[in-house]
Amino acid sequence: MEIASCSILYTLGFWNNTVTPAINNNLCLPPKSNLCSLPSFSPTFPRNFNSPGKNLQFNGFTAFSTSSSAQNQNPSLELAVLLEVDGVLMDAYRVGNRQAFNLAFQKLGLDCAKWAEPVYSDLVRRSAGNEEKMLLLYFNRIGWPTSLPTSEKDSFVRSVLREKKNALEELMLKSLPLRPGVEDFIDDACNKGIPVTILTSYSKSGDKIARSIVEKLGEERLSKIKVVGNDEVEKSLYGQLVFGKGVSSSLDEQLAKEARKAASAEKQRIAEEVASLLKVSVNIDTTSSESLEKIVVALRAGAEIAEVPVYNCVLIAGSKSGLAAAEQIGMPRVVLRSSYTSRAEFPTANAVMDGFGGADLTISKLCQKLWS
Repeated sequence: MEIASCSILYTLGFWNNTVTPAINNNLCLPPKSNLCSLPSFSPTFPRNFNSPGKNLQFNGFTAFSTSSSAQNQNPSLELAVLLEVDGVLMDAYRVGNRQAFNLAFQKLGLDCAKWAEPVYSDLVRRSAGNEEKMLLLYFNRIGWPTSLPTSEKDSFVRSVLREKKNALEELMLKSLPLRPGVEDFIDDACNKGIPVTILTSYSKSGDKIARSIVEKLGEERLSKIKVVGNDEVEKSLYGQLVFGKGVSSSLDEQLAKEARKAASAEKQRIAEEVASLLKVSVNIDTTSSESLEKIVVALRAGAEIAEVPVYNCVLIAGSKSGLAAAEQIGMPRVVLRSSYTSRAEFPTANAVMDGFGGADLTISKLCQKLWS
């Protein structure tokens, strides 16, 4: 990992806009010439910034900021972009969620149930997006199937949600499009030499479905990016430590070698985090896509595969769970709103944006820290 040889490691304060470099003179490798230059960012910039005319939020985006003295030491820092699938690569809820419910109703023989757009929108608003509550509100309003005993309402709701999930997955694979602008966003990053990693391991739809969605990017684009699923997470250095698979003396030697290259503060932070995860691992359902610990490991694996330090990776998140995991390990994070999260608040995000391209999220803005 080339960046590990650099002896200037920046401990970034995301909430107080401070940067503390630990410098070992004359030992830092020269920066890669094909990466975007990341200029200094004024520490006096307001922590909360609202751009006129757009629904944008800016919360002290200091992920790559440097003081003038630190910038003189290393004028170009590495950057990598990590993308979630749900809500980022594809906004399935905007296009397909209502349609999936109607397909589920049809398959279960519920001819009386068909959600038009106004009905669906009202149910989403009243339930805050909780799908089980949406079904309860709806059938309490129009009446439950006459053949359904009262004691079986819960199992009926679960069966509808199960069929809806299957229908949505089929729609995602066959007919739902990627989010507008995401392909240009990835192309721009690749053209600038910025590593792009797509995280499929903790997708709500599962790793297999998420990978199928990623394939919509096309073979040429896929050849330029990395995909981190369950297998990649388990085979990563951090994943092997947390999940206890394949740990050997040779792995311990690799870890010791990498640790010696890092600053003592970074070593301590990682060691404490691994110890904490190992301590509670017996109580973690690692098959759950919402497991915070599993997402933390996936983010670590993504950074490892990109060969860029965690604090120089930016997570483009569509989920609160991804946002929380990134915050836990100090990874910069930008939330991309989707129809599912359009009303949600993300106070811990460095920035909240509506989409890709134009006045929204672009690679240039990530490089320049100029959000206009």
